[in-house]
Amino acid sequence: MKNVLFVCSQNKLRSPTAEQVFSDWPGVETASAGTNNDAENPLSSELVEWADIIFVMERTHRTKLQTRYRAAMKNAKLICLDIPDNYQFMEPALVELLKAKVGRYL
Repeated sequence: MKNVLFVCSQNKLRSPTAEQVFSDWPGVETASAGTNNDAENPLSSELVEWADIIFVMERTHRTKLQTRYRAAMKNAKLICLDIPDNYQFMEPALVELLKAKVGRYL
């Protein structure tokens, strides 16, 4: 079982969409979090330690994660999807983009 963490800023649109889209993939356990302190589900060391693969939506998220949680990352694979904050929760275009970019890593 692969533990997959999706990260964006607020954990309201992109990362929860990704968590839901991939939650029923075989062999995958999903979670999502936000890098901002006021995120719906703020990123924590525990979540980072739990993850085998971490997908961030933007380079700024990657930088924050590497700066704040370097020790917790261990051997987690970190992948930047380069998906801007231009989508609504479960928007079909976002779902298709996520499937195209994430699917090959799972």
